[in-house]
Amino acid sequence: MSGRSERIVFVHARPGDESWLTGGTIARLKGDGSPSVVVYESTVADAPALEAALADLGSSEWRMLPVADPDSEACREVLADVIAGQWATAVVVGAVSDTLREAATRIAHDAGLPVFLTRRLPDATQERLVAIDVHDQLPQKLCALTHYPERWSVVDDALTPNDGATVTVTGTEAYSRLDAPRREPAPNSSQTLPHTALAAGVGVLAGVAFGVLGTLSHQATLRFGTVAFPLGLILAIVAVTALLVGLRLVLGGRMVVLFCATALLATIFLLSLRGAGGSVLVPAGLAGTLWTVVPALVATFVVAWPRIPSRE
Repeated sequence: MSGRSERIVFVHARPGDESWLTGGTIARLKGDGSPSVVVYESTVADAPALEAALADLGSSEWRMLPVADPDSEACREVLADVIAGQWATAVVVGAVSDTLREAATRIAHDAGLPVFLTRRLPDATQERLVAIDVHDQLPQKLCALTHYPERWSVVDDALTPNDGATVTVTGTEAYSRLDAPRREPAPNSSQTLPHTALAAGVGVLAGVAFGVLGTLSHQATLRFGTVAFPLGLILAIVAVTALLVGLRLVLGGRMVVLFCATALLATIFLLSLRGAGGSVLVPAGLAGTLWTVVPALVATFVVAWPRIPSRE
């Protein structure tokens, strides 16, 4: 949660929580040029004090939920509008009611955003936390806290709630992160029966074409003195391998590759038969044997290769 690309929505129960729980983070984001907005669950009774505290943190935008029930449709709409209007990259939730925390988390996750729940380090020793270093912003945080004398008193770096024990304001703010659940990709509706049949037909045509061209050219050689280099056979095998592997990598499935390989091998088989006039396109010999065997091995390998998991 640091950098110019971040746009954070903070959700807190009441004024003062933004300074106590997340004041250093707000100030650090503002110093990095990242805007933020604070949403409050309860009524803001002293708006000037709130705005003065936010000004000390370098922020000024805040909203208040419209009604007391944080699970109402009106509250959810306001919160969703703030997140969308802010073009938020994350949502930070403070010590709010369980209902509001669940609603904010649900709205953020529906938008694909991570949620950061505020934590105090002594109270969350078993959790894996995200710790934000705010030592440089500590003076701003302490100054912001002084605007809420009805909640606590601040002396140096010691904060004493009016109804509690003194605590030290540290230069670290901690959060636990809740990432949005991973969504399974929706099935591709474009893969209808006509599309499938068309893809299979293209695969068959490609297999026939490569089979014909490979058979006609596999006997071609390139001579270097007395040495005959089997250039035609090498190019034919490379072309067939590239065709089958390329189809498997691009399409992922096996069906089109299977149609293509069947057409390819059938074409090679038919052209290797002796013609009516006794002509032979695949004469006996090493080149002819390799041309009939290697494409079959390549096709078997490509079709049988397990599916490679896609990367997120």
